[in-house]
Amino acid sequence: MSAPGLRVERDEEAGVAVVTLDRPHRHNAIDLDTAARLTAAWREFRFDDAVRAVVVTGAGDKAFCTGIDRSAEVPQPSSPYAIDDPLVAIGPKANDLWKPVIAAVNGMACGGAFYLLGEAEFLVADEHATFFDPHTTYGMVSAYESIAMAQRMPFGEVARMSLLGTAERLSAARAHQIGLVSEVTPQGGTLAAALDCARIVAGYPPGAVEGTVRAVWAAKEAARTQALAHAPHLIALGNLPPEQQAGLFGKRAGDFRIR
Repeated sequence: MSAPGLRVERDEEAGVAVVTLDRPHRHNAIDLDTAARLTAAWREFRFDDAVRAVVVTGAGDKAFCTGIDRSAEVPQPSSPYAIDDPLVAIGPKANDLWKPVIAAVNGMACGGAFYLLGEAEFLVADEHATFFDPHTTYGMVSAYESIAMAQRMPFGEVARMSLLGTAERLSAARAHQIGLVSEVTPQGGTLAAALDCARIVAGYPPGAVEGTVRAVWAAKEAARTQALAHAPHLIALGNLPPEQQAGLFGKRAGDFRIR
């Protein structure tokens, strides 16, 4: 299953798979091929009884994922009532996978990374990891991302992160304080910590584990589904045209504060 952009490794004895975004030269930003491979990986795990838990991470130590690769060209339908989002199906829940997924956040996580983080059971983060949402800075609506984070962060924290854009980054320590991250590890220890958890869970009866995952998600599923139904319309109404977005991106400033 491994291919350029995505690496999948299995420990069949432990029942654990590791999915690694493998584009460190692009801060593990997701191009269209990698998006398709992520979708295929989650769907394949549904049929692989040897995989009972999954860890998702990014290659290198700079970034977990920085969302969609800005060089990707995404054709859009001409209808104002439709929008194609290349990341909408990159997460496990979007592909009906109810085996537990643990995210090992090893650096920057921003924008479209929340499609993955929002569909993981819990997050483990390196002490130097940071979280932010750049959409508003570049004239884009944060819809799917903020909805995903609203399922696991206090309202005010989601609103602050979504609205302040690139001006502020959430530290791993602060993310732990507000419940976004369940464990902060010393630098370089995130993947090992996530694997320790995955191996424990994979050792339990899979029916009980998957049923528990499904029950936890059911607690917020109705509100999440209703919110996501609004996302395409909000994006269509609020996004600047692509050329104006590109102009703002080209003028981006490098300064930010970490909270």
